[in-house]
Amino acid sequence: MKNHSISFDMTEKKFSGKYRQKLHEIIFEADTPAGKLFDVILIICIVLSVIMVMLDSVSSIRFSYGNFLYLSEWFFTFLFTIEYFLRLFCVGRPFKYATSFFGIVDLLAILPTYFSIFIPGSQYMLVIRVLRVLRIFRVLKLVQYLTEARVLMQALRASLRKIIVFLFVVFVLVIIFGSMMYFVEGGENGFTSIPRSIYWAIVTLTTVGYGDISPKTNIGQTLAALIMIIGYGIIAIPTGIVTSEITMAARKRVSTQACRVCSAEGHDVDAKCCKYCGAKL
Repeated sequence: MKNHSISFDMTEKKFSGKYRQKLHEIIFEADTPAGKLFDVILIICIVLSVIMVMLDSVSSIRFSYGNFLYLSEWFFTFLFTIEYFLRLFCVGRPFKYATSFFGIVDLLAILPTYFSIFIPGSQYMLVIRVLRVLRIFRVLKLVQYLTEARVLMQALRASLRKIIVFLFVVFVLVIIFGSMMYFVEGGENGFTSIPRSIYWAIVTLTTVGYGDISPKTNIGQTLAALIMIIGYGIIAIPTGIVTSEITMAARKRVSTQACRVCSAEGHDVDAKCCKYCGAKL
């Protein structure tokens, strides 16, 4: 009797493992027909839900179709709630996925609607409206279903340190230029402090040019012209860094397979194990 019970438990665990593995393939991977279909349906639902949020912000449409928009919102909320818990169920480390970028985005996509239940009273309607605006975060869920977006994110990660160094150099430059303009122009020409002069240097260096502050002296205008020329050269640098990394990332073929334990992606096509946690793919 005891052996029979142990055998039944092992069979049940084996069946549960296969079920979770199949569910993981459908939800997290896109190289199977079922996975592709799931992604397409989910993308359509995300787009429709975001459209509903935007339509709900138009007073005339809300007045005429308020009930339909309200029911649609709850329909999509229940749908995304089921999807969220299924994702937690089929990964080996649910907490790690829940605290990842996309896990937090998935949670932000459903929480505002549930929050509105616990804030009763007409005086809080404005608060509820603000909370409902947070549903627009659902558009971020689209990113994880686009292969091109994965390549872009991989390139951004690879170029992060270079961009940080570049931004540090820009930060140093605007401090120097701002201080120089404060010394040259002075408060009578609008450069009343070094922070305000740094603000002008940032606006000028990025070629935005609001025009609320402008140099009046010949030396100040010459310095401003120099900053503008430098600004055009600076804009091209981060573009070149990211473009180079995108080219390198595009050459590396990666599969759409996600790890069943840590839900990490970006594995090589011929990879047998996860390069992050070592689990078998």
